[in-house]
Amino acid sequence: MLSRLVAAGLAVAASFALPSIAAAQTPMRVGVIPIIGAAPLFVANGAGWLKQAGIDARVTTFESGPNMIQALASGTLDVYVAGVMPLAVARAKGVESKVVTATAVEEMVFVAGPKLAPYFADGVSAADALKQFRAKEGKAARLAAQPPGSVPNTTLQHWLFAVGKVDKADAEIISMGIDGTQQAVLVGAVEGAAIREPALTILQGRNPRIKLVATGGEMFPSQPGTVVAVTPAFMAANPAAVQALVDALVRADAMLKAKPAEAAPFVEQSLGKGIVDLATITKALTSPASRFITDPRAIIDATAKMQSYQVSIGTLDKEAPLDGLFEPRFYDQAVKSGAK
Repeated sequence: MLSRLVAAGLAVAASFALPSIAAAQTPMRVGVIPIIGAAPLFVANGAGWLKQAGIDARVTTFESGPNMIQALASGTLDVYVAGVMPLAVARAKGVESKVVTATAVEEMVFVAGPKLAPYFADGVSAADALKQFRAKEGKAARLAAQPPGSVPNTTLQHWLFAVGKVDKADAEIISMGIDGTQQAVLVGAVEGAAIREPALTILQGRNPRIKLVATGGEMFPSQPGTVVAVTPAFMAANPAAVQALVDALVRADAMLKAKPAEAAPFVEQSLGKGIVDLATITKALTSPASRFITDPRAIIDATAKMQSYQVSIGTLDKEAPLDGLFEPRFYDQAVKSGAK
């Protein structure tokens, strides 16, 4: 009889304990684009560090930063993990967010497909290569990137027209999502593209004739890439959760740099999904297009320069002050507390 009462008591206690455990988990709606630059989030979530810190991360995948901005503006996201430039554009239109960490820089690279690659022989400039292509093929080279306003599109335009002085008649930029760009390069629907990892490793693995023509630093020095931004409303209501998120991201950054092979399985769980194998993800983590960084201040100057360039090409009406966009206090606290 006593044992039955004890068991009943434990059951009642458990029924009260379970809701309290659930209540301790802070829901966090996270938007992310499926790229290696977002690897710190994938590691932090996959390793269970966010859950251990009381965060119930509900992750949704998007094709590009500009597409994610719509969700941010509608209030259906709390955290944005994608390129920084759409945030600057959105902020100019009244959609506020705070960048709490960077995750990667100089992510974008340019690849030429098999048809265009031979024109990029050693010592041949981009302007000459694309001019020769148009002269022989009778049409401009079709180059894919994500939509105007995105980091890929801005970076590609900067490399072509500001750095390479390419004649605009020689290059046609076509807007596509990440998956569409990868497929278009593989089947020859476009001649080149601005891509990030793991697309670079995947494409070259499937067709070695696809050539890496320009690295991120060549396309836009110190190119600002993926960041983690939080809505002001979520930050005000859940400062402890934001701090826990940043702590986990700093810890993940350290693992990605020191032990990429150990980090790779967590990234593969999010990016691979049975399509991209672990070996490809591991290679992508250490490629020339993978430069991880977390200090948000490290990209402020480059972000200002990219914003200025966006104004010059008409993507942005005018430059917006960046003072309120970056919020480094959570990163500073993570470093101070030794998050690793």
